[in-house]
Amino acid sequence: MSRLPALPLALAMAVAAAFGAPAQAASTTTFLIIAENGKQIGQQVVEREDDGLTKVRFIYKDNGRGPELTEQFRVGADGTMTEYAVKGNSTFGAVVDERFERKGDLASWKSTSEQGQKTVSGPAAYVPLNSSFEVGSAAITALAAAPGGKLPLLPSGTLAQRVLDSMEVRSADGKTQTVQLLAQTGIGLSPSFMWATGGATPRLFGVIIPGFANILEQGWQANVPAMAERQKAAESKMLADVAAQLQHPLSGLTVVRNARVFDSDKATLGAPSDVYVLRGRITAVLPAGAPVRGAVNEIDAAGRVLLPGLFDMHGHVDRWSGALNLAAGVTSVRDMGNDNAQLQLMLDETSDGKLLAPQVVPAGFLEGESPYSSNGGFVIKDLAQAKNAIDWYAEHGYPQLKIYNSFPHAILKETVAYAHSRGMRVSGHVPAGLRAQQAIDAGYDEIQHINQVMLNFLVTPTTETRTLQRFILPSEKVAGLDFQSKPVKDFVATLAKKKIAIDPTLATFAFLKQRDGDMNEPFAPIAEHMPPDVRRGFSVGTMKIADAATLKRYEQSYAKMVQFVGILYRAGVPIVAGTDELAGFTLQAELVMLVKAGLTPAQALQVATKNGAIYTRTSHERGSIAPGKLADLVLVDGDPTRDIGDVRKVAAVITRGYLVYPHEIDAALGIVPFVKDAPQLKALAPVSSKHAAGGNEGALARINGIARKRD
Repeated sequence: MSRLPALPLALAMAVAAAFGAPAQAASTTTFLIIAENGKQIGQQVVEREDDGLTKVRFIYKDNGRGPELTEQFRVGADGTMTEYAVKGNSTFGAVVDERFERKGDLASWKSTSEQGQKTVSGPAAYVPLNSSFEVGSAAITALAAAPGGKLPLLPSGTLAQRVLDSMEVRSADGKTQTVQLLAQTGIGLSPSFMWATGGATPRLFGVIIPGFANILEQGWQANVPAMAERQKAAESKMLADVAAQLQHPLSGLTVVRNARVFDSDKATLGAPSDVYVLRGRITAVLPAGAPVRGAVNEIDAAGRVLLPGLFDMHGHVDRWSGALNLAAGVTSVRDMGNDNAQLQLMLDETSDGKLLAPQVVPAGFLEGESPYSSNGGFVIKDLAQAKNAIDWYAEHGYPQLKIYNSFPHAILKETVAYAHSRGMRVSGHVPAGLRAQQAIDAGYDEIQHINQVMLNFLVTPTTETRTLQRFILPSEKVAGLDFQSKPVKDFVATLAKKKIAIDPTLATFAFLKQRDGDMNEPFAPIAEHMPPDVRRGFSVGTMKIADAATLKRYEQSYAKMVQFVGILYRAGVPIVAGTDELAGFTLQAELVMLVKAGLTPAQALQVATKNGAIYTRTSHERGSIAPGKLADLVLVDGDPTRDIGDVRKVAAVITRGYLVYPHEIDAALGIVPFVKDAPQLKALAPVSSKHAAGGNEGALARINGIARKRD
């Protein structure tokens, strides 16, 4: 359900990082937005009038949704905006109406979610909550002239920019120019990458989001492949530097001492234990204080809770989100749809230790062609193409297939059967025109998102669920749904009997009842820890909620969706914990929502550990703390088996043979740490062979004798 598809964080930041365009002679420039598969999904038309006014018409549609904006602005002598206005609709239909004005040293702004003013001196760039890409040109120009490449931001913060690379490009009509790759930091939780023209007054040339889309001036699209490769190489170097800084290799045998181990099979907290780790695997779990034999490192857990690594069962990973996942204790992410080449690159980088990231379990994305298609993975027309896509996924080790909204009904059952024959589980959205029951009848093993489950009782064959109706209809109607009715009870019984897993993503769907200007519920507990611009975004509404009566109805519907997940769980329907939102933090919020649905905190943790392993088919190596399994370990302050909110207090994470400290990641991202006193890795004094052998000199001598004879 990604609120921005494929690579939501990257696109959001590319949009947010834009501020203005310099006045110049009257002109019109058209930018095309092209998906990774070559399909045009939007455009931006920029009219620069000779009096300095810039007007922009921006539209982008993918997966049946997208923003439509009309904006205009002026810039001052320093290149920053003196006035700005935008109207339209956001990706999910919320009204966009925002204005900014600076008169002298007084800056003021107002939108549907906030208003404020501030006295400033010197250059300062306003950050719109919703904008086109075009408003990046003034920031690029102003930053190029700013001392140290830094620019104060309004309402707060500082934007920095540096040049990473440059190359010559050629247009369709034979023109050439040199463009430069820029990295901007200071907005959001990862860098924004932009391509700009050269010279003393550079402006935006384009934005490439590998694996998703690009926006480039019309006529220059042939340069995208070469630009994308240069950008990937520059990003790879930055990412490798981050990984080297924040991943601490565990060399030799390491013991995590005095930890209270969570038993994910029983959903109970055990007695204090010592857990031994060697080459990325658990070698022993012993009572706390047992003799240590040959360990070279120790981490004193000091009675902290030790959890198996958490699973996010609904991610759309990118190269920058891994830090957020690890800082939240998420060591495994099931990717539920991505650009195939981009995901393979990330899997390779993670395996090589060059990417700070969790382990990814990929689900192959399969969509049908339509005007509403999502454009990741494979988009197919017929059964032959569907089978070819499944073969590709199976050969690349994908254990699961995800089917999407526009998939053809006529070949659904045969496609599911073929995926099963290749050893793959099948899940997804329910194709438009069908109900969840029909998807299950066709062989689905799992359904994504609580709205897709609830639509089972609300749709007719003509309901167009590829549009915003798939969100609006549940918001309007679930409040009045009788959970004791026979159709509902029969459906729940079917799910339980067939063990159909449900991936509800409750925390993500809290946006259904968020009014513009109110803090989105899942992020309220973390808001004060976030950088100001990120915190500001938590109060931007997503849905179009016209009045108080609509808000009340949507709140009641969402509350019943949460309640329904509890009903499913108690009926024996398998639940998994997924997000489809801000990495890491949303998984923690999802566990809070599961407790709100009626699970105990320990049961919610079991869902995020044991169930995650079961439904990624990785139980042989993940999901519990036991000898022989991967050392995916999360040390937590407090006791999340009693207060699920304590799951946010992650002190240290071990995964893939590395030790990672969330407080170090937080500091790098501008986040106020959730845990300040983390347990340190300490080197142990060398132990003599006599002590290492437990004092059995005779046995040691016999071993040495045998060794000498073999020589």
